[in-house]
Amino acid sequence: MAYSATITSKGQITIPRAARQALNSSTVDIEVQGNLVILRPVQSVAGSLAAYQHGTESFEKIRSKVWQEVADEKAGKPS
Repeated sequence: MAYSATITSKGQITIPRAARQALNSSTVDIEVQGNLVILRPVQSVAGSLAAYQHGTESFEKIRSKVWQEVADEKAGKPS
């Protein structure tokens, strides 16, 4: 199936509902092969964020924690 989406001036697109449902994930890997862009669903981010995982925290909570740590690091705040 093929779907169309418009790229905004900020470089954003809205993935059509049917395509999002087919991906069955809110996180995707993006691969560019020439003029072809491939989206692959990411079912687990545990490998890349394993150091931040403590118990069963949600991806959103882990991502927020990482963003805060990076922001603190950039601002020169101690860990």
